[in-house]
Amino acid sequence: MIETRDLTKQFGDLIAVNSITLKLEEGDVFGFIGPNGSGKTTTMRMLATLLNPDHGEAYICGESIYTQQEKIRRLVGFMPDFFGVYDDMTVIEYLEFFAASYRIRSSARRKICEEKLELVDMTFKRDAMVSELSRGQTQRIGLARTLLHDPQVLLLDEPASGLDPRARIEIRRLLRRLGEMKKTVIVSSHILPELADVCTRVGMIEKGNLLVDGNVAEVMKKARERIILNVRVRERTEAAAKCVEQCDCVETVNVRDDELIEVALKKDTDDYSDIASTLVTQGFPLTLFREEEVNLETAFLKLTQGLVQ
Repeated sequence: MIETRDLTKQFGDLIAVNSITLKLEEGDVFGFIGPNGSGKTTTMRMLATLLNPDHGEAYICGESIYTQQEKIRRLVGFMPDFFGVYDDMTVIEYLEFFAASYRIRSSARRKICEEKLELVDMTFKRDAMVSELSRGQTQRIGLARTLLHDPQVLLLDEPASGLDPRARIEIRRLLRRLGEMKKTVIVSSHILPELADVCTRVGMIEKGNLLVDGNVAEVMKKARERIILNVRVRERTEAAAKCVEQCDCVETVNVRDDELIEVALKKDTDDYSDIASTLVTQGFPLTLFREEEVNLETAFLKLTQGLVQ
């Protein structure tokens, strides 16, 4: 559905996007992660045919962004991080205006607008003035507008930006539904844990370079050099830590102030059951024994260097 080959964009001496190669299939929800100025928006604008690359190629549903721009714009729904709204319109008038811009037949226009309002759970605001909407409601109306022409590919640039926790949950539900509808979605965000919840794949971009591209589990595994165990015993923490140090699979042991024992295992260790059995056999009742979770934020910090353009 989306394929890029060495996609590159340069502004003067600044290489905003540097030879990005990416392939997304139908139904993929791709989380595009990177700091401000890393190249996310520039990449999306090139895919939406709003910006011409300096080098490389990109295809949307098999169509070239160079030769089939008009066709691609019918296949793509692009939602920028900031978009204008017309305050003197009601919500339904606003959607009908854009439906007409997409050349949707007048006989079908109202029905399609009502369907998209229902999809984004905004039917209750159909007759409200756009100027009366909250930030979260405006974002949902913007998404409904993006979906009017039923695009197969969606490019969503920071759709959860500036939203309160409840509104972010609602946007997350919408993204899941879009994946279930077999839409191919690229969504950029700084709210990393939320991307992990909804995305099938993630990519990390830094200073125009795509450093990481894979499914969420692969990215987590790449970020974790070795397994870290969090262990807590009912009593005699220091003695338990010394006992753990004797296990063959253990690299280092550290006891934190809250009496949590952090155990770093040797690389490529998968079986660490002997640690638990040794502690229990030696008379240390376990109250906690689990792997330290590697989340998307941890992976991002480990796999990137904090560079900006």
